[in-house]
Amino acid sequence: MQPGDRFRRWREICEDRIVPMAQSSLNDDPFHASIDGTSIGGLVFTKFALSNLRAATTPQTLRHENNKTDHLFMSMVLSGSVCAGQNDRSTTDGTGDFSIRDTNTPWTLEHNGHVEVLAIQIPRGRLEGMLGSARHFAGLTVNSHLPVATLARSFLSDLLRMGDRLTPHAAERMTSVGIDLVVASVAERMAMETPRALHGTLIVQRAKAYVAANFRDPDLDPSQVAAAVGVSLRHLQTLFREHGRNVAAWIWQRRIETAAQRLSDPASLHVPLSDLAYGCGFVSQSHFSRRFRNRYGMSPSDYRHTALARTAQR
Repeated sequence: MQPGDRFRRWREICEDRIVPMAQSSLNDDPFHASIDGTSIGGLVFTKFALSNLRAATTPQTLRHENNKTDHLFMSMVLSGSVCAGQNDRSTTDGTGDFSIRDTNTPWTLEHNGHVEVLAIQIPRGRLEGMLGSARHFAGLTVNSHLPVATLARSFLSDLLRMGDRLTPHAAERMTSVGIDLVVASVAERMAMETPRALHGTLIVQRAKAYVAANFRDPDLDPSQVAAAVGVSLRHLQTLFREHGRNVAAWIWQRRIETAAQRLSDPASLHVPLSDLAYGCGFVSQSHFSRRFRNRYGMSPSDYRHTALARTAQR
């Protein structure tokens, strides 16, 4: 294949797996690159190896059939370095570092010399639901030396290596763990920023993390969450409203969504509904059933039956 044909084919694959980008070589050397990808538990992994390439999304390319607006990309440097810019942030990501790229705003990437990058497509809601708008964190470099980032990088690398050996349900559970580690890594990095605009977002993120760790306690309430993050209940309620949320509703959402995950997991088929309800922070099975029906439009037992029947058909 001629160099020009290789480059055109490269751009086509990139547009399919990432988003449309304006790309150009940084020198006159023949173009060589490789790309490999897979999906694990709903996450799309793409590994790139390339040299001396500039890639940029622009207002024009983002308007052109950008069907990835519901996703963000985690870009992890496996070797080499990447000079990047997004949201008025200019960074150089080295081996082991990662950044989040927002598919709604322009970015620039320069790969000087040989570079290997792992891109992971993550549902936007999973990150913004915990961290707030992507404009607060897209383009920040999460350095490899940060403790949680080290865990996230190791876990995702192992998941990529072993993903084809996992059952579909195990893959979904493990990718969820991986996303939680990414959220924790980005939150750790955001905490190093000083702008006051981030302060409220960080409090909300800390509150959500506290809920995630304690929602099984039936006595957990908004006052306890506010005390745990060191603010008044009124201030916490205000911050949640600014993010389109409600503290009490967030607690119940976490409980109900966890219960739904367990109901659809064949490994939890033997767990009685009453034990499952108590294990998710509900005070009684009837209370659990009422809340669950309001959220999903069916009883917990019907939900379990439907989810397991769907799994058996795969």
